[in-house]
Amino acid sequence: MSGFHYKDGILHADDISMVDIASEYGTPSYVYCLTEIKKQILALKQALRGSLHPDNRPLIAYACKANSNQAILNYMAQQECGCDVVSGGELSRALQAGIPAERIVFSGVGKTDEEILQALQAGIHQINVESLPELRRIIAIAEHSTISVAVAFRMNPDVEAGTHAKITTGKSDNKFGMLRGDIKVAYKLCEGSEFVEPVGLSMHIGSQLTALGPYREAFGVMADFVNELRSDGHEITRLDIGGGLGVIYDDEKPIDPAAYTDLIKEIIEPLDTQIILEPGRYLTANAGVLISRVIYAKESENRNYLILDAGMNDLMRPALYEAYHSIRPVMEQGGRKSRAYDVVGPVCETGDTFAKDREIEEAKDGELIAMMSAGAYGAAMGSNYNTRALPAEILVEGRNSAVIRQRQDIQDIIKKDIIPDWLDTD
Repeated sequence: MSGFHYKDGILHADDISMVDIASEYGTPSYVYCLTEIKKQILALKQALRGSLHPDNRPLIAYACKANSNQAILNYMAQQECGCDVVSGGELSRALQAGIPAERIVFSGVGKTDEEILQALQAGIHQINVESLPELRRIIAIAEHSTISVAVAFRMNPDVEAGTHAKITTGKSDNKFGMLRGDIKVAYKLCEGSEFVEPVGLSMHIGSQLTALGPYREAFGVMADFVNELRSDGHEITRLDIGGGLGVIYDDEKPIDPAAYTDLIKEIIEPLDTQIILEPGRYLTANAGVLISRVIYAKESENRNYLILDAGMNDLMRPALYEAYHSIRPVMEQGGRKSRAYDVVGPVCETGDTFAKDREIEEAKDGELIAMMSAGAYGAAMGSNYNTRALPAEILVEGRNSAVIRQRQDIQDIIKKDIIPDWLDTD
């Protein structure tokens, strides 16, 4: 069997027991199953091949903000994926992991001068421009450095994605992208630049979409605007249509990749451009779990608590988005009843809660718990709040397992603090 499954009552990733993982590497630990990532990449590629013309091979630019571990990025490179980066740090990660610069797209609303120059010097595929001030900065830096760069203008289609408000990015009151009038001004600004080449449009309306309707609406807005720009005499050779494909955390019904790519064929492919996709969560979310140990099973008059050694600093999504993660025992205990628990961490915040009144098989002190679907926006959002060390990250494939990020050492965290010589400690 592949992926995460129970074998003899014990949760496994491929052929590796999570009990063995916890014993060897400790808890809390993130565990990623490469087989699941491979399955998701293959499903998307097959859907694209089944829908689009054979000569139209879209660039799959993995949105590495979801999970930017070097091992994951290196595997994406092996699968001929590119990268969508949103910081100079992510750009460095992608390049060092082996993602070719010509497959890297740089998005994000707040690129600094240093990051823009870094992107130009690396020779990336394109910068997705989010505002007129940013474009003016890019033009100035490109002309000063005499380095050419391709840019696409991120349009804000004012489309409701139907997802959580904090991960919606395509409404007119979101900070992302530009409206049509500004994009037309942007094309005029580029006419005076020898080094900045406008190549098309980009768009991203949100994350964890589970319905095709918002995509259809947004693609239609993009197609209309492409035709309008072409009628104005502008050449459009690339369209970055973003990502956002949802996955199953609870009882969602995710979009069939074939239906999604059929929609691309219907609306985007006839525009005759290179197509760029930015999947992130879709490729890695269900390929990861966070393994944690119950410190205490605490009972009170009103509540039952499972207090774990993993906290909100390890997995922020429930505290930040009220996000749902399935919580399972690593070792199924036949005959035990389920109980309603508040599953919480040790951080000194009431928000350090993974689930409330969740029916889970009765657990005892010291037992192992798995928080599922944690391969995206898990470790990547980790922090040292409460001076807590970041967990280890483990990669599994078949019978192989390896540490791909060591557990952080508390002393390494503390050593980064500096007490100035002039501070009077008497």
